[in-house]
Amino acid sequence: MSGLYTIPLSGLKEGHHTFDFEIDNEFFELFEESEVKEGSLVALIEMDKRSSHLDLIIKISGNVKINCDRCLEMFFQPIDCENRVLVKFGKSIDDSDPDILSIAVDEHELDLQQQIYEFIILALPIKRVHPLDKYGKSTCDPVMIRKLEELLIEEEKENDPRWDELKKLMNDN
Repeated sequence: MSGLYTIPLSGLKEGHHTFDFEIDNEFFELFEESEVKEGSLVALIEMDKRSSHLDLIIKISGNVKINCDRCLEMFFQPIDCENRVLVKFGKSIDDSDPDILSIAVDEHELDLQQQIYEFIILALPIKRVHPLDKYGKSTCDPVMIRKLEELLIEEEKENDPRWDELKKLMNDN
């Protein structure tokens, strides 16, 4: 069954080919556990087809809607990534290298749905916060930031006598 994010291989001549896929909210609905539920992206696939393998460059750009780690409001995070994937034809499927896909020689299409999803998730920053405005100020929800500042507890600088004794032992050596 042909999916929305598949490249037909049968009848495709050797050489350079280009494909593009629109990625929207329906795409993210295919992944129930995904933290990303909304987005508008384009995946551009440049493929060099050879007799023994396919060489793919997958460029993804657009925006996804994610939660801010600081204020918990949703915001659009820009995504712009480029990844290379080699697809080799063989009799057996070998999943030992994540950058090399193995497919059967008689396979008629290449489904890239999972790879596109993984590249989008891997392109997300580790720290996910609203971007700064043109003046260098946070665009986080000001009400939530004020509430967080009210609840912030200053760390007490009181010495623990147990640590003091340990520090003496370290200094003596």
